[in-house]
Amino acid sequence: MPRALIALGGNVGDVRATFQKAIGRICAAAQAVLLARSSDYATPPWGDERQARFINACIEIDTRLDPHSLLLTLQKIETQFGRDRSRERRWGPRTLDLDLIAYDDVSLQEPQLTLPHPRLFERAFVLVPLAEIAPERVIAGRSVTSALAAVSTEGIERLPELG
Repeated sequence: MPRALIALGGNVGDVRATFQKAIGRICAAAQAVLLARSSDYATPPWGDERQARFINACIEIDTRLDPHSLLLTLQKIETQFGRDRSRERRWGPRTLDLDLIAYDDVSLQEPQLTLPHPRLFERAFVLVPLAEIAPERVIAGRSVTSALAAVSTEGIERLPELG
């Protein structure tokens, strides 16, 4: 089965509880097996810095869905947790953000889906949790570890495990 890397983020509500529920829904809806889940990390907001800190994590799954179907599934799950893309501001507060980071070695550049994620290598809030679960994974010719070494991780804090 193809392997997908998904980044989770949010800064509204009980984000860590949302992650737990959302991961279960992702696995069920995407006909997927959870291979790895990173720790949760408190991170500074990116893009629009006038908002609460985010919590971010990454997961790796085996899925039976193709990349487009997986993206649609992730967007439906975001909506189930209260995200309304039509009403939010770019990089603003959100209950749940699910980004498809990579899907095997697939490279796509389409209006609705770009793989790997086009801003992956700029975002320490994705690279830090990703390095925890897939440090040697090569994406677009770069290992996660080497990509992480090229960005600042200032302000990123690993959160303790939940009870």
